[in-house]
Amino acid sequence: MQPFRFGIQLSRSLSLRSWRETARKIEDLGYSTLFIPDHFDDQLGPLVALTVAAEATTTLKVGSLVFDNDYRHPLVLAKECATLDLASEGRLEVGIGAGWMRTDYEQAGMTYDEPALRVARMAEAVAVLKALWRDEQVDFAGRHYNLSKAQGLPRPHTPGGPPLIIGGGSKRVLRLAAAEAQIVGINPSLASGEVGAETIAGAAASHYGERVEWVRQAAGERISEIELQSLVFMAEIGRPQAVVAEELSQAFGFPAEEIMGSPVALFGTEDEIVATLEERRLLSGFNYWVLHEAEIDSFAPVVARLAGR
Repeated sequence: MQPFRFGIQLSRSLSLRSWRETARKIEDLGYSTLFIPDHFDDQLGPLVALTVAAEATTTLKVGSLVFDNDYRHPLVLAKECATLDLASEGRLEVGIGAGWMRTDYEQAGMTYDEPALRVARMAEAVAVLKALWRDEQVDFAGRHYNLSKAQGLPRPHTPGGPPLIIGGGSKRVLRLAAAEAQIVGINPSLASGEVGAETIAGAAASHYGERVEWVRQAAGERISEIELQSLVFMAEIGRPQAVVAEELSQAFGFPAEEIMGSPVALFGTEDEIVATLEERRLLSGFNYWVLHEAEIDSFAPVVARLAGR
């Protein structure tokens, strides 16, 4: 089993002073990684923000969760990420996705292509990124990208390039992730372009066994090298698990056991959450848990007990 790791996703636009202070706090509390999403709403620009966080810390990893492939040509992204991997001395994790939030595309005036096309474009981009981080010169002829004698410079600090994170809720994306990524995020479906009823229904525990099995089948022997990651959308530490589950069951109309078994939710007493995480790693392989800024302090005791174990 992979050792436990915990990350924090910071989404709000903070002052740069507060951003640095928060990065240091996350590091001091034992979290592995500071993540930032990639949207056009109230957040800092991800590449600059991650660079600032890396400069403000010494051991904390920094990462995107996730770069939208449609916003950046892979040749540009490869260079920027190689530079940040150098600056951080190998502390970068590169999450990349096909794009999902419809309002981002509307703000930018970009065509919101069907999911299959966006995923195909991302798959080519992943191949380009890996080639540029691996080779000093790259020729690539694809349906979406064509590179001629492109220079893979600067060379990243991490041999072969920083670890890739690819996540999703569909079989196609998870099979791609299992084949190409070091970290696989297993998530609800976001095919609708928004977090709505479809996404909530897809977060039920009954869907996750199938998604994990897709990853295992596609990964084959390399499954032991892959970290399974879950982004936690709801976390509460303190009240008994059964009490919170019943409240959520009444609010969302799902059976309490479906809510208690879903990786997008962590709640209960400290001991109950520790036991839940150990069980989910044993049964499904989840070892990498990402929370949000609101849980930095409340979740720290769990991090102290499990990180690195």
